[in-house]
Amino acid sequence: LGEEAQKAGRTSIRGEDIEKVRSKCLFTTHTPVPAGHDRFPMEFLTRAFPAQVNFFDLSDASAADLVKRILQAEQNVSGLLDAARSGASLNMTQLALNLSTYVNGVAKQHGETSRQMFPEVPIHAITNGVHAGTWTCPAFRQLFDRYIPSWREDNFSLRSALGLPAEDVWSAHLIAKHELLEEVRKKTGLQLDPEVFTIGFARRATGYKRADLILSDLDRLRQIAKDAGHFQIIYAGKAHPNDAGGKDIIRRIYKAKKALRKNVPTVFLDDYNLDLGGKMTSGVDLWLNTPQFPLEASGTSGMKAALNGVPSLSILDGWWVEGHIEGVTGWSIGEPRRGSSNGSETDNQAEAESLYAKLESVILPLYYRERHKFLEVMQHAIAINGSFFNTQRMVQQYITDAYLR
Repeated sequence: LGEEAQKAGRTSIRGEDIEKVRSKCLFTTHTPVPAGHDRFPMEFLTRAFPAQVNFFDLSDASAADLVKRILQAEQNVSGLLDAARSGASLNMTQLALNLSTYVNGVAKQHGETSRQMFPEVPIHAITNGVHAGTWTCPAFRQLFDRYIPSWREDNFSLRSALGLPAEDVWSAHLIAKHELLEEVRKKTGLQLDPEVFTIGFARRATGYKRADLILSDLDRLRQIAKDAGHFQIIYAGKAHPNDAGGKDIIRRIYKAKKALRKNVPTVFLDDYNLDLGGKMTSGVDLWLNTPQFPLEASGTSGMKAALNGVPSLSILDGWWVEGHIEGVTGWSIGEPRRGSSNGSETDNQAEAESLYAKLESVILPLYYRERHKFLEVMQHAIAINGSFFNTQRMVQQYITDAYLR
């Protein structure tokens, strides 16, 4: 803005400068969580630019309106120093929203949530994707190279994964699973059974992601393992150093791990990084995701899992609203909530019960008694989700929808 004003021979910003900047900028909003929408005291701005106390020409209606919007002020301020003295704060999200010609969320559901948060701004949606070449594990890369040789250049060609020999898909999966379980052995000394159904959960440990939702009723977990089939859970993740709630979640996982012992073997892997993330998203049998609706902007770990034939069991939020076909690409926890009020209460108990019921009556029986049908779900995860939720499609969509519009 300052550069545009300077080009016009002015020291303060007017409406025409704002329009020139706006025509050059695009903004992708990433999360509904308040921590993702920074606000800084105006004194930070005046301290950083002590010689620029009159950034904006507040006699100009457009400039005055922009200042009012980015300060979230109910009325116009006489200047930035006055705003700083009154305790005003600079809303970085509002700054970006009001200085961009195109704004998008990172999934269709997130776009809808963002429009409710910022109804005064047109907000589109471009769903995230993951880099297929990076997040496909070596065993599946070799499988795809053999049967779908164009998959690296054309990720959409993964839709032909339905034609892969089921026994080769299973062999590639077992290689990935053994690599993960070997990593578990190295890190924890625990030798998990490769024949046992393995659930994975790995992401930042914070309250709304609810890593411990599956641990809500330990007796129920023991009963499911006894009646429907044995299973084991592998966790990984980190909490932000200042997130006390996230650290508490990790403590609760360790406590549950001790209580479950041999009934449901559970491990938490430390030093979570890209390498471990890749081993987990390819090596488990089921990817679990339990965010509190509507706070999952997109989520990408389930996309990485899908590239490796690992189906998801997830809350219908973020990308999973688009990627979910019940019993085909994976399974849902709870009911669809599109169009529902974002302020509606989340029923943790009901969602935990849905998770348990799906695991007990659908997923474990399929895995242990109808393996060929479980393999069909694995192949659909690749063919439908792996072929679409990738960066190749995402970048193409940014080009056509945002950059060249």
